[in-house]
Amino acid sequence: MPASHTEPLAAAEQRWQQINATYQPGHALPRAAYMDADVFTLEMDRFLGKHWFCAGHESSVRGAGDFFQVTFGGESIIVVRDKSGTVNALLNVCRHRGSRVCTAARGTATAGRFVCPYHAWSYGLDGSLLAARNMPSSFRAEEHGLVRLPIEVVGGLIFITLAAHPLGLTHVREALTGGAAAYGWERAKVAHQETYRVNANWKLAVENYMECYHCQPAHPEYARRHVYARPLELNAAQDAAADARALVMGIEIPAIDYYGLAADPGEEAADAIRSALLGDGVRTASRDGQPVAPLMGRFTDYDGGTTFLDVGPVSNFLAYPDHGVIYRFVPVDHATTELEVLWLVEAEAVAGRDYEIERLVWLWQVTSEEDKRIIEHNQAGVSSRFFTPGPYSLQEAHALRFVDWYRKEMSGGASPRR
Repeated sequence: MPASHTEPLAAAEQRWQQINATYQPGHALPRAAYMDADVFTLEMDRFLGKHWFCAGHESSVRGAGDFFQVTFGGESIIVVRDKSGTVNALLNVCRHRGSRVCTAARGTATAGRFVCPYHAWSYGLDGSLLAARNMPSSFRAEEHGLVRLPIEVVGGLIFITLAAHPLGLTHVREALTGGAAAYGWERAKVAHQETYRVNANWKLAVENYMECYHCQPAHPEYARRHVYARPLELNAAQDAAADARALVMGIEIPAIDYYGLAADPGEEAADAIRSALLGDGVRTASRDGQPVAPLMGRFTDYDGGTTFLDVGPVSNFLAYPDHGVIYRFVPVDHATTELEVLWLVEAEAVAGRDYEIERLVWLWQVTSEEDKRIIEHNQAGVSSRFFTPGPYSLQEAHALRFVDWYRKEMSGGASPRR
């Protein structure tokens, strides 16, 4: 590892040790953990850079040459399908002088290649260097292709990791191609996509998502439609009821919970599936509770429920019988997070005929705007020099599990096995 990389990490390690020493068990993280740039440097090396994140849906790269850009922790990545049908993840950094090779957010690569706009080095869809003008005879093109990142497509979802030695995805694959496959996401398409820029640390965004203690006061529209938002004592009963309703239709979605727990050494430590009831008379997540798109997967009717899925620390999903939602938390830097939301529908559904965008996106558009606001308010309060971390409630158990998992890996330890 070059000294230019190890020196900032050494300083970041020292800073983290100072912060972590003040942590009080069962409480939110110390103030500096949400504000310090050195901590973010260490996170990218020990936590965020280690785990898999969802980059999007396979339908966004249907044909050879189709591509889109995705960012993560300041890195730009090209996701592209090559002529063999393989989906590749290429670092968007020219191997000549480091320019961004691809400047478009999405599209189809002209003539099946990417050409750097700076000095015209040309790369294939698999990242291989195709042409570089006026280089010496000693130059070896095969040594200067774009850096390829590990990538996996599971149940239509594209996962990427920055890790040189990736964690296994065996349990994630079993979860997404097992019971969760009932929703048919591998045969879906992206109907709409929005990005919300949140002026807050990414951990506050994740903690917010991992608890519903805030749902009733902060998300009135969501709370009216989801029983999960109601008091804790109702959760076990409503989970069982949701499972029972699906079983009547011949659909079994087994509960899985490895969130923050390593199922096996070397495996991705966070995958979870849990079903939940919708409110009385609510068939899906819409303004009037009525269908917004054609049924998906193996669903032949509405089961009155929804399913939450979590993979890794920053990728979350919600499945309804007629549509799906991909929630991507994208750490930009220590003070900024992007919340990217993608809505999925059946691949053959036609906008304007089978679904209306406004009806499809309404609830999670409202909820995401509320999340942006409350997370930024949270960051403003945490930034106060008078902030003292408080204890988590019983309804914030998964937020606490996230913090415990994060602290273990940031301190160099493995997450505990289940």
